[in-house]
Amino acid sequence: MIRTSRKTFTVIKWAAGIVFVLFMAADAASWYLSSKRRPIVTKELKDLVLHATDSLYHVEFSDVNTNYLLGNASILDVRILPDTNIFNKLVRLKHAPNNIYEVRLKKLTIWNFHPFRLFRDKKLNVDQLLFEHPSVVMINKQFDFNENRPARPYRSPYTYISRFLKQVSVKSIDLKDVSFKYVNKNLPLPESDSLNNLDITFKDWLIDAHSATDPSRFYLLKDVLINLNDYQFATPDSLYHMNINALSFKASTGLLHINRFSLTPRYSEMDFGRVAGYAKDRFHIRMSDISLTGIDLPLYVKKLQLSATEMNIANGSVSVFNNNELPSRGVVRMGKFPHQLLQTVKGQLSVKKLNLTNIDFSYALFDRYTRQKGRITFENTSGTISNVTNEEKVKQRNPIMLARLDSYMMGKGKLHVNFRFDLNAKNGAFSYDGQLTDMEGPVLNKITKPLGLVQVKSGEVKKLTFNVTADETQAKGKLAFAYNDLSIGLLKKVQGKNRLVKQGLISMLANALVINPANPNIAGQFITAPIDFHRDPTTSFFSFIWQSLFQGIKYTVGLTPQKEAQIAAKIAQFEKMKADREERRENRQRRNEARGRK
Repeated sequence: MIRTSRKTFTVIKWAAGIVFVLFMAADAASWYLSSKRRPIVTKELKDLVLHATDSLYHVEFSDVNTNYLLGNASILDVRILPDTNIFNKLVRLKHAPNNIYEVRLKKLTIWNFHPFRLFRDKKLNVDQLLFEHPSVVMINKQFDFNENRPARPYRSPYTYISRFLKQVSVKSIDLKDVSFKYVNKNLPLPESDSLNNLDITFKDWLIDAHSATDPSRFYLLKDVLINLNDYQFATPDSLYHMNINALSFKASTGLLHINRFSLTPRYSEMDFGRVAGYAKDRFHIRMSDISLTGIDLPLYVKKLQLSATEMNIANGSVSVFNNNELPSRGVVRMGKFPHQLLQTVKGQLSVKKLNLTNIDFSYALFDRYTRQKGRITFENTSGTISNVTNEEKVKQRNPIMLARLDSYMMGKGKLHVNFRFDLNAKNGAFSYDGQLTDMEGPVLNKITKPLGLVQVKSGEVKKLTFNVTADETQAKGKLAFAYNDLSIGLLKKVQGKNRLVKQGLISMLANALVINPANPNIAGQFITAPIDFHRDPTTSFFSFIWQSLFQGIKYTVGLTPQKEAQIAAKIAQFEKMKADREERRENRQRRNEARGRK
């Protein structure tokens, strides 16, 4: 038994020794082949890049290390650079691409290039090309001759490799932690943007006799995956941080998804304008679910045109705040309406349909006189916006952007509104109509008290409908406001007090002589109000809409300019009576004091 065990151990020992010797021999052979073939491989790699790109690119590197036993290789200090002379020649021949690239990295790793398959079948099949921490510069210059060109090379690289290979394929080309710079040369002066921490994967890159004409491929690829995680940067004015929690894109499905997005001010509401130096709108945006479908990646790469069939934004909030106690910069806000700003976006943008779900909007203003903040909110907003575009061809077919939105004003009243934006109008022409139903009047005190010095003591909104046509200078239309049991209180700011003080007598007179307590009134007469509001060119789009509608509401309840003048006259009269009464009291007191001294 002992002798049998010894024989078994001896066999195992010799077998392990033989395997070790064979492994060392194979490793030595691999090293020998790598050393001897390094000059050949170096030349073949450079020739492959040169001929596969029609001489537009050349590759430079310091060293190549190859392990034929494991089928792995690495290339050090890699630089893939365009030849500007060749590019200019291709421009003259109308064969130049819209984009040229510069790629630099310390190490390119080639995993499993299947050496036996390479020597036996003349097929170079690579499992992975790994670019770690590459620096990529993309330079875009759009040419008319590429307008309708398909996403494939002018000349198939197969014409070059067919002399010594039947096929070249890479399952996955992975660029990890990319430092990306984009240079736009379509403007009078070139502009650039940068992006870091980007991961890009190119799937199933293939060169064979048919890949260049395969309609399921673009630029010889089957798919492109892009991922961006925990990206943050400060805006150029240093007032905001923009954050993207996780972005993913898959070219084969055209689906882009952003898990969370935020535009966060770096300063509090009251400090923001002080840092800016004037009364500047402060935006705070948070979105937890954004997606775009139907994105055409080849179109974007070629023309920087973002075209999508549908965009979805869900579960977020947009809040705007302005500190009115600060001086206005006095800047005329012409050309600043949403559909006008859309036309100024540098790249071409076209989204057929934008869906909003559960978005909260709010607009707040700190008033310099009352020193209080008024806020109006539109909660749980949902709806659609169609034809979101700045592309000329799309606008020629349909120049109107439509928005149909449902919301809850102050979280209570149900609001439906339709907007029609003329995308071609130089004066910012748009129109809107809608209705508000079933809301208690006192919920409006959050905005009417600090900004209008009016307290809604009671009142019930039955139905408010409006139809308005507007541009950058004025809004005209009509408003119908059905309500009942309206009672208000007029307020004033008293020096030295932090709260607003009710003007009891004036409020009583206003309710008795001016305010219409119900519409229709007791006689059944229904009052409709015209809207003819001239915009202060320094006010924002949302403030313009609110002020236009508020004019119609005031006129309906009886607060016309004439009635407001009457109230002001009554207030002045009572203030004079009060001052006269105080003066007479002081005179009596002085006379009494004079008699007492005698």
